[in-house]
Amino acid sequence: MIRQAHAADEMQIKECAVKAYARYVQRIGRVPAPMVADYASQIAAGYVFIATDDQGTFQGFVVLYAEDDHMLLENVAVLPEAAGHGVGRTLIAFCENAARDRGFRAVHLYTNETMAENLTMYLKLGYTEVARRTEDGFNRVYFEKVLA
Repeated sequence: MIRQAHAADEMQIKECAVKAYARYVQRIGRVPAPMVADYASQIAAGYVFIATDDQGTFQGFVVLYAEDDHMLLENVAVLPEAAGHGVGRTLIAFCENAARDRGFRAVHLYTNETMAENLTMYLKLGYTEVARRTEDGFNRVYFEKVLA
């Protein structure tokens, strides 16, 4: 199940981000942006959605919001113990469906170039690499998926 996050979910979201991104700290050479994001303001703005299992247990989250002519998938994170069960793909599909529902024809996202697993996954999910840039000290790879 996926639902909009509430203020009471903030601690679980932060903990999930830390656990999900901890393995990348050494690769990147610093803490990834999602580990220190301002989730309270993102939740208040309605940008954060959480995934739960059948018992209502938190599994992961996605941060998404509308930009000019597309939906930006800013962040998707899954608890390590829930990884490999399709939670991440379900959250990404949720973002794509939200984009369609709002009349957008594309989803944009970015990831760090050292997160090789993500680069491969996004390509498999139909995303196309559109740019590489250094921003805020991070080497980012930008993707786009044109929605049918």
